[in-house]
Amino acid sequence: MKPPRRALVRPHVVTGGRAHPTRNVFDLVTLVIAVGDHTARLVPEQRRLMELCRGGALSVAEIAGHLELPVSVTKVLLSDLVDSGHLATRSARPSSQRPSASLLQEVLDGLRARL
Repeated sequence: MKPPRRALVRPHVVTGGRAHPTRNVFDLVTLVIAVGDHTARLVPEQRRLMELCRGGALSVAEIAGHLELPVSVTKVLLSDLVDSGHLATRSARPSSQRPSASLLQEVLDGLRARL
């Protein structure tokens, strides 16, 4: 097991001292995707975030994990990039549109039977 890395830059420096995002639309499963290309004026963390999101939609939790930043800091960075038009968000499906637990169990049982 590798030892935890210490951040070289404090999270409050990354967010410009802000603790809250400009928009409150992010939860852990909100999907984020890159829609803009211009990254010249972005801070390094924002550029890395854009690189991650160019590969397809990622959840806020996945992005925070890849960046090794707290979710709260990640949300501030994400909100800035949504405000600037670099990113777009999609909410996860409402629970009324999700498959039932019994259907998921049937699929799992079917997959296990094939193995």
